[in-house]
Amino acid sequence: MKKTIFFLILIVILLTGCGKYNENDLISDLDKKISKSSYYLEGNLEIVNNDNVYNYEVKVSYKKDNNYRVSLLNKSNNHEQIILKNSEGVFVVTPALNKSFKFQSDWPYNNSQVYLLQSVLNDIKNDDKRQFKSKNGNFIFNTEVNYPNNRKLVSQEIVISKNHKFDKIKVLDENGIALMTMDFKKIDFTPTFKKNYFELNTVMESAKVDNTTKEVDSLEDSIYPLVLPTGTKLTNEEKVKKDKGERVILTFDGEKPFLLVEETANAADDFTIIPTSGEPYILQDTIGVLADNSLTWSSGGIEYYMVSDVLNQNELVEIASSISSLPTMK
Repeated sequence: MKKTIFFLILIVILLTGCGKYNENDLISDLDKKISKSSYYLEGNLEIVNNDNVYNYEVKVSYKKDNNYRVSLLNKSNNHEQIILKNSEGVFVVTPALNKSFKFQSDWPYNNSQVYLLQSVLNDIKNDDKRQFKSKNGNFIFNTEVNYPNNRKLVSQEIVISKNHKFDKIKVLDENGIALMTMDFKKIDFTPTFKKNYFELNTVMESAKVDNTTKEVDSLEDSIYPLVLPTGTKLTNEEKVKKDKGERVILTFDGEKPFLLVEETANAADDFTIIPTSGEPYILQDTIGVLADNSLTWSSGGIEYYMVSDVLNQNELVEIASSISSLPTMK
């Protein structure tokens, strides 16, 4: 009799244990899916900066051996940029200007990337203090994030549907306010890509179809940053003519001096590749190039270049984020 009762209890325990799906099971299942040879996803990315909200249509293509093709289309101005990684390096392609920055980089493995599945999964796996719960049939992770150049971003809420697909990710500040939100609309773990899909020439040819730019001939007014380091002020402003358009050079001196160059953006006659150092960086309404002591970006028909021997990357980003992206043109 005692043996019978013991075996019944043992069976109940085993059945209960087998029926409980926990976070480790989910992580294992996600790992199996994402570690496959390729995936393709579409979604919407919202970025909040103070009172401004920027919305991107995101398309991500991944193929094993470190091939990434990320299209970010700014919905407000239909301006598309592509981050491409292949065996030749990392490229930030701006089809409207017929040019690309090229660098050797650890992207996308050097920090969190809200639109890349491998990156999000790594954030989950690397956080020993992560929180996990199920709600309304979905699974929710709360983890730390790694955005070294944006100190405001400290954590993320990751919502995964009951069929084990990423649904929504919110990247939060210290007050729990979402500063970035990625809504996943489609995820395909068995896509088929053409042979040259991850080559730079293929990217440019496919992007040229829908991308044109309005060239700005002159700068009506200089555009000043709203945020400056303490003890730093504008000391000189110089406007010069280019072959096409104008360039303004703003010099800021003081405790943390820097130089800000603003010039009219013109599409190159021939596709131009610009070798540089740094990393791709989403700066509100555009993708810029962030290096140790400089930041380069294009917005509203104007190209910007900021450089300093004393500002760190966080300070460069903070100043650049305070510059209005609205074009000034004649």
